Amino acid sequence: MDELIGRLATEAGIDDAMAEKTIGIVLGFLRSEGPFDSVQALIDNIPGAEAAITAANNGGGLAKLMGGGLMAVGTRLMALGLGITEIQSVARELFTFGRDKIGADQMGEIISGTPGLGQFA
Repeated sequence: MDELIGRLATEAGIDDAMAEKTIGIVLGFLRSEGPFDSVQALIDNIPGAEAAITAANNGGGLAKLMGGGLMAVGTRLMALGLGITEIQSVARELFTFGRDKIGADQMGEIISGTPGLGQFA
């Protein structure tokens, strides 16, 4: 997890705490909206990912009020202070990291199998 946090923080120009929250939000979204087996393979290859997802979901009522889908993720990330450029940088770096961990084919399944995600690939 530290490697991914560092990469996201550097690429998007954000601090480590924000990068970790971002990872939890995005992985939680992928788990609920993407192809389960491929997403779970990615999560399993990132030590600390489960804890980050759990922490991100502890946003309580606000997270639940926003509903699901890509728009809700964008809203949650913007609430952290990320702009569109940072969100795009985070997505690209997360996809690159995922390809390194689970391979291009499985990461491609996640991107193509998750509604709206292809625009960030």
